[in-house]
Amino acid sequence: MPFLSSVVVLLLLVISAPAIENPDIVWSIKIGPSCDSSPALASDGTIYFGTFDSKLWALTPDGKPKWVFRTGLEIKSSPAVAGDGTIYFGSRDRRFYALSPAAEKKWSFETGAWIDSSPAIATDGTVYFGSWDKTFYALKPDSSLKWKFATGSYIDSSPAVGLDGTIYFGSHDNNLYALLPDGHEKWRFTTGGPILSSPALAERASSRTNQKSDAWLCFTSVDGFCYALNLDGSLRWKLRTGGITAASPIIAANGSVLVVVNDHLWSIKPDGQKKWERDVEKLTDTTPVFLSDQSFCTISGAGALMKCDYERLDLQWYLVLNALSSSTPAVSPKGMIYLPGGGYGLFSCLHGNSALASAPWPKFRGNPRNTGNAADNP
Repeated sequence: MPFLSSVVVLLLLVISAPAIENPDIVWSIKIGPSCDSSPALASDGTIYFGTFDSKLWALTPDGKPKWVFRTGLEIKSSPAVAGDGTIYFGSRDRRFYALSPAAEKKWSFETGAWIDSSPAIATDGTVYFGSWDKTFYALKPDSSLKWKFATGSYIDSSPAVGLDGTIYFGSHDNNLYALLPDGHEKWRFTTGGPILSSPALAERASSRTNQKSDAWLCFTSVDGFCYALNLDGSLRWKLRTGGITAASPIIAANGSVLVVVNDHLWSIKPDGQKKWERDVEKLTDTTPVFLSDQSFCTISGAGALMKCDYERLDLQWYLVLNALSSSTPAVSPKGMIYLPGGGYGLFSCLHGNSALASAPWPKFRGNPRNTGNAADNP
């Protein structure tokens, strides 16, 4: 396996015993400028992500480029992969794109401003996203406009879709919106600041009764609070973090919340009380990932990928990758971890030892395909 020792520094910090060995870097590929676009994984293992030099990349699971598609400006939006393999994403060239798995442009849809919001895909194939033109869009799979909804300010929050089809997203106008599938407003919840984060849904269908269990959602606001709402829009709890952040939370199987607060990572109990916080080297706006072995991994502000036990906070490994990015790592069913890093301008695959956790919202966008749909989550 290729190993780029000239550009990768490995540090193993043993703070408790026993500690596991750092993961191997399976491969790295030069991509040029870094990215905040979080990788999406297709059912065949293809890896999709965008970069600041206007490129949407498709890589094979063994790190070989399949194709590169160019847009007119930077890509911060994370791609989402539909059930038929179509790749959806937005660009700062004001266009929203649909590509085939063979890189053929199916269509593009023009808005009035940047599209940093990552798309969500409804069960019926409708695609949702927001734009800096203060408008939230719903497009049919053939690119025709289904409806649009005006807010009072910019939208870069990425939407989440509930089991009943309700769409949730935030806006710089300080509101968290819930829209019906037909585009009508269901409710809104007003906070004290812009909402840049993407909501995480604690909503799962019971395999025994096929009835929805107790369901809620969680998000952060620039007002310095982390909020949990019931799905009727009522406040479940709120916790003052003081964090002025765009970081999005994730939700564990037991209902615990993990979220970045400035230069610390906070764990919040299901009742809204802080459980612990940990200094993780100024995390910026990255979102962690819950893994199946009761651990989590995240990219630190120092450009390292860290993996910790969730309950004891034991540091299991610490791998310096120069991964200066707000991208969330993608995790394959075999435990491979994909993320920017392994040296400046590289994208890397690490041989981890755990798959994505089975949880309501274990990562940014909820699932490996980045659909933002609770029905697709593990």
